[in-house]
Amino acid sequence: MMKAILVDEKTTSLYVGEASDPVLSEDDLLVRVEATALNRADLLQRRGLYPPPAGASPIIGLEVSGVIEKVGRGVSGWEEGDRVFALLPGGGYAERVSLPAGMAMRIPDSFSFEEAAAIPEVFLTAYLNLFVLGGLKRDQTVLIHAGASGVGTAAIQLVREAGARSVVTAGSEEKRSTCLTLGAALAIDYKTGPFAPQVLQATGGHGVNIVLDFIGGSYWEQNIESLAPDGRLIILGTMGGSKATELDLGLLLRKRLQVIGSSLRSKSTEDKILLTRQFTEFAMPLFADGRLKPVIDSVWEWEKANEAHEFMERNQNTGKIILRVGQ
Repeated sequence: MMKAILVDEKTTSLYVGEASDPVLSEDDLLVRVEATALNRADLLQRRGLYPPPAGASPIIGLEVSGVIEKVGRGVSGWEEGDRVFALLPGGGYAERVSLPAGMAMRIPDSFSFEEAAAIPEVFLTAYLNLFVLGGLKRDQTVLIHAGASGVGTAAIQLVREAGARSVVTAGSEEKRSTCLTLGAALAIDYKTGPFAPQVLQATGGHGVNIVLDFIGGSYWEQNIESLAPDGRLIILGTMGGSKATELDLGLLLRKRLQVIGSSLRSKSTEDKILLTRQFTEFAMPLFADGRLKPVIDSVWEWEKANEAHEFMERNQNTGKIILRVGQ
């Protein structure tokens, strides 16, 4: 048995309890978890609104960093004691986790476990949506909503390193300042009025090539207005509702727009391994020389998981919220 953060079914509060040890298959690594990180999917799963994919651990947690304890007999290239970080379909809020070896990434020597745990979910999500789905090219412009979030801060850096430009929305002066420091060309206060006119002004009336949107329904019309011809609206969440009040298909046709729904968690293991390989080739040299960096808001001991979740729910964080896993 191992310790893990579990959910009280009656109150949905989190507590440290006991769970069965993960099973190690021949293609897996057994990792002793040192740190994990919060994602908004965790808040939904806690309330029963976002169940894990079939076959995944019911324990919350989509990413970890730690040390390999055992190597599956079909795995090569990894040894016990290696420091790794990885994306997960679930199970990160625990002392140990079993994960496919192809999804593991080696922690740079200069990185702490907390820094490494801040990378997988947000950087892989940003990479998937910008490059694989969005087809980002040099000199293009991307509108990134929730620019100071974990995915937002990762996306700003990836856009910058691709030789493209980002415009972001964020709700506080501090958050907008962080986005600009990371490389955003413009940070818009979405609380002061519509963002679309400011996006169009910043792009000379042309619009942006890609929109990364976590808000959904309430932003639909402005997102479409903000897009350039042949642009792509990539929807990653529906924090502002899942229903769009106006749907002008003629505008989609005239501007030749694409609307793409995206969810990393539900992708197959094979797809995640391929994505990990592509991301590693692109990003690991940039992490090693400091051009890319995880943005960490705060680090909490895992006994404070309830407080950490409440902090995220209040939308107070800039960057990632880390849980240091007790052993």
